[in-house]
Amino acid sequence: MDEKLLKEILEDLKLRQGRSSAPVPVGVSNRHVHFTKEDFKAVFGADSEPRLFRQLRQPGFYACEEAVTVEGPKGSINKVRMIGPYRPYTQVEVSLADSRLLGLEPPIRDSGKLDNSPGIKITGPKGSVTVTKGVILSKRHIHFHPRDAESLKIKDGSEVRVLCGRGTDRETIFENVLCRVSEKFALELHLDVEEANAAGLKNGAAAFIV
Repeated sequence: MDEKLLKEILEDLKLRQGRSSAPVPVGVSNRHVHFTKEDFKAVFGADSEPRLFRQLRQPGFYACEEAVTVEGPKGSINKVRMIGPYRPYTQVEVSLADSRLLGLEPPIRDSGKLDNSPGIKITGPKGSVTVTKGVILSKRHIHFHPRDAESLKIKDGSEVRVLCGRGTDRETIFENVLCRVSEKFALELHLDVEEANAAGLKNGAAAFIV
C-alpha cells in the first residue's frame, strides 16, 4: 500500500477514535419563539421586558417567563415559550408534528435563514403580530467553542455523523449534523423533541461524533 495513503488512513482512524470518545452534551429544544424588540412589545406591551425563567447552556441565552399562542391555517398551539435575548428577526421553531397541527410546511433550516419560510400569527396578552416568514424546523446542529472545535478538528459549517443513545435499545445515528463554531458558544448538540425522543435522550445526555 502507498505509504502516503496508509498515513492518511491511520490519521483518519485516530481522529475518528478521538471524536468517538469525546462526549458532546445534548440539549433538547422544544417549540419556541425568538422575538425582535418591536414584535415583543406588540404582544406583551410597551413597558414589558423579557423575564428570566431559566438560563440555558449557551452563554447569554435564556428561557423566558413569557409565552405566546401561535396560529396557523389549520390550528394553534398555546404556551410557546420565548427564548431571549431579542434578535434581529422574529422566528418560530416547531417540530414536524407541530407543523402538521398548524397546517404549515416549514423548511429545515439553520437559525436565521428564513427566506421562503411560512409566516404565522403570534398572540400574547397585549396584542398580536403576523409575520410573513419565520417558521422553521431547526436543522440539528452542534455548537462548538473554538477550543473544542480545534480539539476535534471541526470546521464551522461542516457536517458530521452523531451517535446518540449509545448502548441502549434506541441507539441512533444522526446524519448531516451541522457544526457551528463561535467564541460565543458552549459545546452542545441541539436536537428537537422528536429527534431526542427517537433516541431516548434527555437534556445533558452524551452524544458522540462518529
